[in-house]
Amino acid sequence: MDKIISERKAATEHDTGRVIQPGATIGVLGGGQLGRMMALAGSNLGYRFIALDPTPAAPCGQVAEQIVASYSDKKAAKLLAERSDVITYEFENVDAEVAALLEEQSYVPQGAHLLYTTQNRLREKKAVEAAGVRVAPYAEVRSEAELRMAVKKLGLPSVLKTATGGYDGKGQWVIRSEEEIVTAYAELSKAGTELVLEQFISFEKELSVIAARSPWGEIKTFPVAENIHVDNILHVSIVPARVAESIQREAERLAARIAESMGAVGLLAVEMFLTKDGELYVNELAPRPHNSGHYTMEACNTSQFEQHVRAICNLPLGDPSLRTPVVMVNILGEHMDSIVQAMTTDQWHSEGSGSSSTTGFAVIPKVHLYGKSGAAPKRKMGHINLLCEEVSNGLDWIEKTKIWRNQHS
Repeated sequence: MDKIISERKAATEHDTGRVIQPGATIGVLGGGQLGRMMALAGSNLGYRFIALDPTPAAPCGQVAEQIVASYSDKKAAKLLAERSDVITYEFENVDAEVAALLEEQSYVPQGAHLLYTTQNRLREKKAVEAAGVRVAPYAEVRSEAELRMAVKKLGLPSVLKTATGGYDGKGQWVIRSEEEIVTAYAELSKAGTELVLEQFISFEKELSVIAARSPWGEIKTFPVAENIHVDNILHVSIVPARVAESIQREAERLAARIAESMGAVGLLAVEMFLTKDGELYVNELAPRPHNSGHYTMEACNTSQFEQHVRAICNLPLGDPSLRTPVVMVNILGEHMDSIVQAMTTDQWHSEGSGSSSTTGFAVIPKVHLYGKSGAAPKRKMGHINLLCEEVSNGLDWIEKTKIWRNQHS
């Protein structure tokens, strides 16, 4: 449901943030698939894009200009600033010093502070708590002895994580017995960063909400996604989430509250755990477009990528309402051959997509491939949005294709 937390303020001399009009150039730190989809959506609004990424012909660089250089290259960062009217980022692990440099020399409405906060799990948890939102009980860990004390306090199982870095399950260890403490600490301390131990939350579902906030203070949230992970990588997002409407409203409210408290600009993805008692715990934040928001591309009146562009450019936010039930399924490297074969034949039509389905349900698959070279196992290569009458139709379609037959949560 379309949620407007605060009305767009009347333009006054006290308003913060400038309006970046169509025709301007948006610089993107990072040239991956999120930048690519952002550029495709933003170009429809009349914006130009330039990305900074060390990989030649990166996904975003295939549809926009690209500066090929390291993220820590300050000369390249200055060039990006000179050629951009506004700068955003498509992933968190951007050099914070470079982000701060860009903030000094260009217009970065998201600011380096938001990036600084979300780059570190300890700072992030404190920011969520400051918003009055619950996170799993946790403890900072600086030594093996402190880890032992934290395990005694939080109990087993518990999850040891690096405070910085790590994604798709990397940089974490589920400790299920005291015998694992030594090994877990030895392995994760190799990263040379702070560690945090989190109490294991026994959850029934994983949910996420994408909130958008503009410098004007307008906030809108996308419908709640129900997420299923396999091997710590997102497998499917299901919308509407199969939870009570009251839970959906509360999840959207919490996401908006965090975005407001942190003064976020652009998108803020809020991942949550839902317990059997109906309690919501925030797990992680991401200050950018998010994998669990890809469903919005066809299923919502405004996609998360268009909304992010609107927010950082200080345009009125678009309507995020859901048009149709949808299931988003990720395409990993091991799925690519089957996907390409299906795309170049009539296989999907005959197996249950479209109105002439012989299986009794209508599913419209919308494929998005990211243009990455090298389809390595577990590497995200694309996704499919399955537009359907009921989410069960989309889940049945995934089973029927057998492309994801080895994916089990």
